[in-house]
Amino acid sequence: MKIIPQLCNVYHLGQLEYGKAWDLQKALLEQISLGERPSSLLLLEHEHVYTIGRTGSIAEINASEKRLLDLGISIYETDRGGQVTYHGPGQLIAYPIIDIRYLGGPLKYVRALEQIIIKTLSDHNINALTKDGYTGVWVSDEKIAAIGVKISRGISLHGISLNINPDLDYFKHIIPCGLVEAPITSMENILKRPINIETIAYSLQYYLGSELGLTLVDSDPAGLPTFDSTHY
Repeated sequence: MKIIPQLCNVYHLGQLEYGKAWDLQKALLEQISLGERPSSLLLLEHEHVYTIGRTGSIAEINASEKRLLDLGISIYETDRGGQVTYHGPGQLIAYPIIDIRYLGGPLKYVRALEQIIIKTLSDHNINALTKDGYTGVWVSDEKIAAIGVKISRGISLHGISLNINPDLDYFKHIIPCGLVEAPITSMENILKRPINIETIAYSLQYYLGSELGLTLVDSDPAGLPTFDSTHY
């Protein structure tokens, strides 16, 4: 099938609180579905947060309210696929808000996101893989990236979280993605050195455009709906 390239604006947003990013995605969805703006890709980090997907449960968070307060963690129940996961500084988040109908449906889209992560990691000499029956990307038996999406009116929301330099201890208080005692890793953990997150963001951006047939345009966040520039 021949893919007709979609124009896609790319926004590098630095660190953004989860709720603000979610509101931003929903505002973009409305404008994109009405043809008022092109598809968009948001690249950012979150403040410490546990998110509960559509098949998740608060019971998968193994920490008291006091412990969560001490750790500075928020909790959001969200409409993405999947269960409970952690987001925080040092983790690259990619939210493609794009029309995926030309890709052949949600499953093919998720498989494409996995390949985008694998190719990004390969550029940095990390041999990553998928596992039958699971969503996400692993290095050996350790999970390095999670994927959770929602499709509304043919347009994707949510997306990828790739562990670059996060504090992995935050994963100890949850059952990540419903996998009991699942080992979690990061690029820093594998390569034994700090990794520049912006470098990885541009690498992932390149492969996302290539894999999904997008014409990417770096864009000014000031043009985003409901965007608060004090968080950029």
